[in-house]
Amino acid sequence: MPVEEKKSPVSVTNNRSVGEAEATGETIHGTGQLCRSMSVWNCFTLGFSVVSPVVGLYAIFGVQNLVTGGGWIAALILCLFMQLMVATVYAELSSQFPIAGGAYKWSRHLIGPRTGQYAGAIYVSSTIAMLTTTAYTGGMWLSAVVVGGDIQGASAVMWGVVFLLICTTVNIVNRKVYKVINLLGVSAEVLGSICVALVLFFFFRIYPVSELFQHLGTGLAPTSLTAFLAALAIAGWAFIGFDSCSTIAEEAHNPERMIPRAIFLSLLAVGSVVLFNSSALTLSVSHDTLVEASATSDPISPIITSTIGAWAAKPFLVIVMTAFLSCGSSVVNYVSRIVFSMAREGNLPAFFSRVTKKTQLPRNAIGGTVLMAGLGLLFGLNDGAVATIIAFGTGGLYAMFSMTTGVGLYARLTGRWNPALGAFRLGRLGLVINIIAFTWALFELINIGWPREYMAAPGASWWQLWAVPLVLGTILVLTTLHVQIGYKRRMKKTASSAAVDGIQK
Repeated sequence: MPVEEKKSPVSVTNNRSVGEAEATGETIHGTGQLCRSMSVWNCFTLGFSVVSPVVGLYAIFGVQNLVTGGGWIAALILCLFMQLMVATVYAELSSQFPIAGGAYKWSRHLIGPRTGQYAGAIYVSSTIAMLTTTAYTGGMWLSAVVVGGDIQGASAVMWGVVFLLICTTVNIVNRKVYKVINLLGVSAEVLGSICVALVLFFFFRIYPVSELFQHLGTGLAPTSLTAFLAALAIAGWAFIGFDSCSTIAEEAHNPERMIPRAIFLSLLAVGSVVLFNSSALTLSVSHDTLVEASATSDPISPIITSTIGAWAAKPFLVIVMTAFLSCGSSVVNYVSRIVFSMAREGNLPAFFSRVTKKTQLPRNAIGGTVLMAGLGLLFGLNDGAVATIIAFGTGGLYAMFSMTTGVGLYARLTGRWNPALGAFRLGRLGLVINIIAFTWALFELINIGWPREYMAAPGASWWQLWAVPLVLGTILVLTTLHVQIGYKRRMKKTASSAAVDGIQK
C-alpha cells in the first residue's frame, strides 16, 4: 500500500490516546509518553558516546596490527565511507518516522508486524550483547583506576556488574545527570583522543604518511587480500552505534530534522577521530614495537606512556574510564528505548512500556535491559564465551543494518515508502545510495561472520569461529517459532469468537 494511505507511526507520539492509535490499526500496549527534552547537541553526544572513538579505537587497533601487519588505514577509510551510505538511509527513514525504536519500528511499519518481530529480536539481542561487551571491558578499566592491576574471570564479572550499576543509576535518576555524564564523556574523548593524538602527530612522529599503507599481509592473515578483507571486518567494529540517535526520536525537539543531523554528525565526528588517532599512533611508534604491543590486551596505554612519559599513565586511565562510562550509559539509553518501543506494541511484556510520572523515564525498560546484559556478563567466566559475545554483538548489528537498508529498498521499489514525504530528501540519488548501502551491509555481515582461525583466540573451538551465523540462526529459529505460535493462538481465538457469534445468532 502506498505510504500516503498508511497511518504514520509518528502519530502515536503526538499525545493521542491509545484508543485512537488502535482505531487506525496501530497496536499499542501502554500509555507511556517520553519527554521531549533532547536538543540536537544531546542527540549528537548520545551517538558520539555510543560509537565512542576511545572504545572503538581500543576495539580495533591491536587486532588490526596483529592480523594484517599494517596498512589497514585504507580499509578503515572505505568502511567509514560505506557506513555513511547506511547512515544516509537511516537519516531518510528517521526524518519521516521519528519514533522510539528506530529501525525496529520502521521494519514493522513498512513491511508488517512479523517483519518487525524479526527485526526487534535481532536488534535487542545484538545491542544487549554490545552492552554486555561494553560493561565487561569497561569494568576492567574501572578496576584499573580504583584498585589497579589486571583482572579476569570472576573479578572481571564483578567489576562489570559495578560498571553496569553506575550506568543504570545515571539513566534512572534524572535526564540532567545523564546529560552531564555524556558531556564529561565527550570531554574525555577530546582529551584522550584528539589532544593526545595531536601531541603524538606533531611532536613524536617518526614515519612519513606513506607508512600508513605499508606492511599489509605481514600479520597473521596469509595473504594481502585476506588481510584486507579481515581489516574491513575489524574496521566495522568501530563504526556502529550511530543508529542510536534514531531510537530517541520521541525525546528530541523537532526530531524530523534533528535526528538525521545527529546521525551524520556522530558518525562523521567519530570516524574522523578514529582515523586521525590510528594514524597518529601508527606514525609515532616503530613498527616492531607496534606489532609487539598489539599482542597484549592493552596495546595503546604502553605506547602512549613510553612516548609521552610515565606521568601520563594514570590521567590516561581516568580519561579512558570516563569515556567507557559515558559509552556504557549511552548504550543503556539506546537499548532501553528499543525495549520500550517493542513492549508498547506487545512484542515484549507491557510492563516495559511504562514510564515514570514525574520524569517520564522508561525505568522498567532500563532495568530490564541492564538485567539481561548483567546475565550476559556471566559468560565472562569463560574467555571463549566473551569472544563469542563480542563477535555476535558486531555481526548482529550488521544484520540489522542489512535488514533496515533491505526493508527501505523493498519499500521504495514497491511503493510502500515515499521518501519524498520526509524532511530529509535525496530524490533519485536516494535509491542509488540505498542499493549501495544494502549491498555493503550484506557483504560486511558475511565478512564479519566468516570463520577465520587467525582472528580467533589460539585453540578456539569450532563454535567460536562460527559464532555469528550460529547465534543469528538460533535467534531466527526461535523468533519463527514465536511468530507461528502467536499466529496459531490468534487463529484459534478468531475461530472461537466466530463460533460464539454463530451460537448467539
